[in-house]
Amino acid sequence: MTPLDLIAVLERPYADTPEGALRFFVALTDALRPRDPHSTEAATAAFTTLRDIAERNEKYRAMLRCQVQQLFRGTQQVSLYTDSGILPNSGFFSELWRRAMGRVLPPVPDAARLKDCFDSVFHHRDDHVWLAAGPLEDKLALWDAVFNTATKTENETPGEERWQLHTEAQLLEAMQVLATRIGAMGLEPELTRVQPRIIEFESPFVHLNAEVLRFTEAWRARHADPTAAHEDERHMMVLVDQCREVMTRARRNAASEGTSLSLTYLLVRTEQCLKRLVQLTNVLCTHSQPDERLAMVDRWVRLTHDLVQGENRRHSLREPFSRLTGLLALRVTENAKRTGEHYIATDRTEYAQMWRSAAGGGFIVAFMALIKLLLGKFIFAPLVYVFMHSLNYSLGFVLIHVLHFTLATKQPAMTAATIAESIDKSEGKTQDLHRLADLVVATLRSQFAAIVGNIAVTIPTAIAIAFSYHWITGQPAMDMAKAQHTLHDLSPIASLAIPHAALTGVLLFLAGLLSGFFDNKAAYDRIPERIAHLGWLRRLLGPQRTDRFAGYIGRNLGSLAGNFLLGIMLASLAPLGDFLGLPLDVRHVTLSSANFALALTSLDFHIGWLVLFETLVGIALVGFTNLSVSFALALWVALKARGADITASQGLAALLVERLRKEPARFFVPPRT
Repeated sequence: MTPLDLIAVLERPYADTPEGALRFFVALTDALRPRDPHSTEAATAAFTTLRDIAERNEKYRAMLRCQVQQLFRGTQQVSLYTDSGILPNSGFFSELWRRAMGRVLPPVPDAARLKDCFDSVFHHRDDHVWLAAGPLEDKLALWDAVFNTATKTENETPGEERWQLHTEAQLLEAMQVLATRIGAMGLEPELTRVQPRIIEFESPFVHLNAEVLRFTEAWRARHADPTAAHEDERHMMVLVDQCREVMTRARRNAASEGTSLSLTYLLVRTEQCLKRLVQLTNVLCTHSQPDERLAMVDRWVRLTHDLVQGENRRHSLREPFSRLTGLLALRVTENAKRTGEHYIATDRTEYAQMWRSAAGGGFIVAFMALIKLLLGKFIFAPLVYVFMHSLNYSLGFVLIHVLHFTLATKQPAMTAATIAESIDKSEGKTQDLHRLADLVVATLRSQFAAIVGNIAVTIPTAIAIAFSYHWITGQPAMDMAKAQHTLHDLSPIASLAIPHAALTGVLLFLAGLLSGFFDNKAAYDRIPERIAHLGWLRRLLGPQRTDRFAGYIGRNLGSLAGNFLLGIMLASLAPLGDFLGLPLDVRHVTLSSANFALALTSLDFHIGWLVLFETLVGIALVGFTNLSVSFALALWVALKARGADITASQGLAALLVERLRKEPARFFVPPRT
């Protein structure tokens, strides 16, 4: 951008119509736009250059002033103030579809609507970045250079008054539209379900609508009678604060009673409308500020930045998805956190219980491996084959949970949310970092106990089962070819065991999210209460047993559903890979250990030391990959949902290394006290 580029735009003739003004501002913005939108120096230089040109040349100053007046006087502005940067009422999925179609077939801009003009002028997705850069004093100087009354001629004053009055009327109309929407959203059933007091008592959302109407009517009456008293906006701001308090309580109740995508969407949209209503009110009410000119420019700059940002993200698929799913993920990970706290052993009593629980899980997995092996001896249709294997895994995992046993790889998705909460609260404080280090050490220690407890029982149990099967049937449970293939699949060098273990980690992470989702759904849809009120179930089991069963489902629906769906995902991935022609498969450390034991027994323990070493290393790497991938994904989602800054805990790694050097045993065994 050079001054000559700007002068060329200002010298060009344009029609005295909104279309001509639109073409002028498109050309002017293209000339002003810096190559690096994130460069504050470049943005400041652009505004400074335009200000200098306007200050030195009355012709260019008049051109800028007339084009601004033409654009604002000849366009409909309400939709810009009420829609840009605000989610529509169509719903989450409808909005995603609209944005996707808008990227394929962009809408035709209408020069009579200021919203479409903004979209045409600021058509680069980073325009809001450089517009917000630069000091406010430069923007005030540019404003004064263009609109300073001392430099205007008499025939320009009526035109300016017309565009200012038109803009003011449009702002008042936009305030009424926003207030009407806020009043309607405040009475939505989704909101009143988690905050019923807004129906039982006077709703601030309804009162806000009435107050905005009174405010706008009084403002219009003052134009008709300049001697009328100036309307005060403070009562309106009090009602806005009351509305926000209701929404804060609604979010707090949703954390315990469950939330939904529609409720999250409603809360986000209501907050956006409240913020925009406050912005429009502040733009109008600058008379009470010590420096009225500076306040007016500052508020217009902030409003313009948000409007341009909303237009820049008008067709973005990522923006609504990340905003809403992030808030929903927070509720899901909060439910996972409550489960994850039970997977962390902090003392020796809990540590011993973790070993016993893991041993029980390993015992059941050995039988699941045998059943999978026996199912492979039958000839089924592919769909039946997937169904039978899914049922085997799903019922096995559910049985592990029902018997209060532990599967090591289910822990990371749950414990990550607990650690994410601690990182969010630590804020880099030394005392909090030490507590966070204690939590991480306890988590690693619990993971070690669970995974070693699983494997230490799975392998001998599978060997005993294989010997029993051979003694009963006279045939090995696994034939020689299958045994050799099993050992090959566990090799970290000769097979895709590690990538398959990473895929398994992704499925374990998804199972953790699904567990949190169903826990949230149980609370949101009040599933325990619905079960407790089933007449046929109360007649069948009796009132007391039905209440106990309903309570159990309410506490464990997420875990039951997550385990069941995990079994389906693990059993379905390999057939899906065959269908797509892709090398997809799973490697689960506990199931792999059981398969290794069955293969070892079928080979009568006749394998070379090198093969044995390679297989054991493969199992260890599979377990490490399962845990690390699922934990990393779960921790990332939990931190993103909370908006936590991981850099606040930069000293955590050094603190853990120091503890590992001084007290390595604590990473494997808890202290005596």
